[in-house]
Amino acid sequence: MTAVRRPLPPLLAGVVVVGAALSAWGPQDRTTWFLETVWVLIGLPLIVLTWRRFPLTDLLCALLAAHALVLLIGGHYTYAEVPFGNWLRDELGLERNPYDRFGHLMQGFVPAVLVRELLSRTSPLRGSRWLAPLTVCACLAFSAVFEMLEWLAAVTGGQAADAFLATQGDVWDTQWDMFCALIGATVSVLVWRRLHDRQLARLLDGRPAAPRLTPSYSAA
Repeated sequence: MTAVRRPLPPLLAGVVVVGAALSAWGPQDRTTWFLETVWVLIGLPLIVLTWRRFPLTDLLCALLAAHALVLLIGGHYTYAEVPFGNWLRDELGLERNPYDRFGHLMQGFVPAVLVRELLSRTSPLRGSRWLAPLTVCACLAFSAVFEMLEWLAAVTGGQAADAFLATQGDVWDTQWDMFCALIGATVSVLVWRRLHDRQLARLLDGRPAAPRLTPSYSAA
């Protein structure tokens, strides 16, 4: 694979680093900030360390940076108190701050491209009709795991975990969170499929797709 200088990924990394520094400066609740942003604190160094061996497409880099900023903003203010969400709630007459719902839409919308890229490059699913449904299933599974982590945080942290849960009094908050992630993942695989395939083809330097996974039938 020929090395190509790409200015966008380091620029996006710089934006995320600045965003993380601003987010960490005087957050609403330090524990909540850590719980919400730990994915960024782990993910960015991991991408940097593995970049030479496993560079990502520009599309995925841009989406990961956008998701990181969403997490950093939610961590700084707590999801229930993000100012823009409060303004939107008041303007639209909503019962709750909608930033949490937006965050869970992103929890499906962005990881869908990440999962799609990993499966396309490391499995025989590249070019398979199974790629899209399995990508959505993986995102829904991740959302369910995240909800279990929230439950664990609530059990171990008690009232200290209330800001992390951000249920805002909604008894169906867990179900809504997973549904939002499902919608985000589904929309993402439909919207980005063609662009993502083109960028993957350029990144992989024209290498042919892995063998398609197609069902085989034997004669009765």
